[in-house]
Amino acid sequence: MPRLAKTPLSVLDLAPIRQGGTIADSFRESVDLARLTERLGFTRYWLAEHHSLDGIASAATAVLIGHLAGATSRIRVGSGGIMLPNHPPLVVAEQFGTLETLYPGRIDLGLGRAPGSDAATMAAMRRDPHAGVDDFPERLAELQGFLGEAQPGQRVRAVPGQGTEVPIWLLGSSGYSAQLAAREGLPFAFAAQFAPGYLHEALRLYRDNFRPSAVLDRPHAMVGLPVIAAESDARAEWLASTTRQKFLGMVRGKRTRSLPPVERLDWTPMERVQVEQFLGAAIIGGPETVRAGLEQFLERTGADELMLNTDVYAAGDRLRSYEIVAEAWHS
Repeated sequence: MPRLAKTPLSVLDLAPIRQGGTIADSFRESVDLARLTERLGFTRYWLAEHHSLDGIASAATAVLIGHLAGATSRIRVGSGGIMLPNHPPLVVAEQFGTLETLYPGRIDLGLGRAPGSDAATMAAMRRDPHAGVDDFPERLAELQGFLGEAQPGQRVRAVPGQGTEVPIWLLGSSGYSAQLAAREGLPFAFAAQFAPGYLHEALRLYRDNFRPSAVLDRPHAMVGLPVIAAESDARAEWLASTTRQKFLGMVRGKRTRSLPPVERLDWTPMERVQVEQFLGAAIIGGPETVRAGLEQFLERTGADELMLNTDVYAAGDRLRSYEIVAEAWHS
């Protein structure tokens, strides 16, 4: 049996805002995608925390998770991720304990340690921009304490939250989170959807250093992956110009909403290299190209699970991309 057919597939959604669209449109389109991918058999639907970015509508991540969990019935819904240094662990435990109580057995808590914002936004969130993230392991342990069974003498409890045992994942794009996930015996998700350069080293560090825990007896690595599938290679490449325009804006220091596809990008050779570095793991093409690309990626990485992010302009094209992936997956 092909490796792809045996590998769980999941969805990463940033609730992108289109040029000419509204945030309400983004939320409706996320509901449509969650319902479709649930029907197609996808395992998880995760949303990412970002702040003060005009093109991303998933800032209130826990609220949107609840909205999508309420609009679906089976698929696991979670965070990819919550940036733990932005929040008191008690508050995160209460939020996700509430979600787990409302939607038992369907909530995931993916955690990152980056701010997901710039210094001015960090200050607006009352976070010290100079504080760093060195206390991330302590914050993680505190959060785990609030989600586990209460201990004798524990003065502060998460209500809801205590005893819900919401599954925790560590997310990252470097070796730090890989090694921490390994040490704690937690599942690990690598962000190859925007930082593929360190993927293989991070997976090696995670697997080589993994310590079995009450959560996992063996490592479980999920990889975030950009995938754009269409009826032909040419159409997929055209649709991918939306993603390339977004990364080109980042290279130029200007964030944009999702822009319509274009036939040709006006970029310098250096800018093109920089954009393609972000998309080094991307699989873009028609049905056969995508099928072969996914199989090859799984062979190279041995990923236990893939979390796909499809960043295109039109909602219908995004839905169709996941349908084409599912046809390759189930065939």
